[in-house]
Amino acid sequence: MTDVLVVADTHLGPGAAGRLVDRIADDLAAADVVLHAGDITDASVLDALARHVGADRVVAVKGNNDRGLQLPERQLIDIEGCAVAMIHDSGPAAGRTRRLRRWFPSSDVVVFGHSHLPWHEVDVDPAGHVQHHLNPGSAMLKRRAPACTIAHVVIDGGRVVDVRHVTVGGDARRP
Repeated sequence: MTDVLVVADTHLGPGAAGRLVDRIADDLAAADVVLHAGDITDASVLDALARHVGADRVVAVKGNNDRGLQLPERQLIDIEGCAVAMIHDSGPAAGRTRRLRRWFPSSDVVVFGHSHLPWHEVDVDPAGHVQHHLNPGSAMLKRRAPACTIAHVVIDGGRVVDVRHVTVGGDARRP
């Protein structure tokens, strides 16, 4: 079984990565893999996450605020036989399900960020392929969300067996 910790929209500057690590310490300790869906804003955030799970177990995509970070806009990875796609901005909520399915037709999980709003939906296509669409929310900057959140995806034998959001920290408005 693999516990995938999913974060996005941390918006932390130089020297501030420790605030994220402190805020998600218990979740990070349980994680086998960390996915960051963009708006990292400083490479030290990825370095701090890598110190807990290993550099080869942190995967990230570039967000609209990630200037100077050399990251892909889209990422396709395999986690224990589960096809995972990542993108920062999934576009408007209207039409999101069809759009994500069109962009990543064979992925089992599509992770995105940008809105800071936690979201999870399950889409089943006519052939029966199950696809999870997941925005973890923001661990550091809640904006319009009720709280700061992250998410866990548990994968076993190539299948998603659990997806859950976790509230973290207080009601931070600024990272």
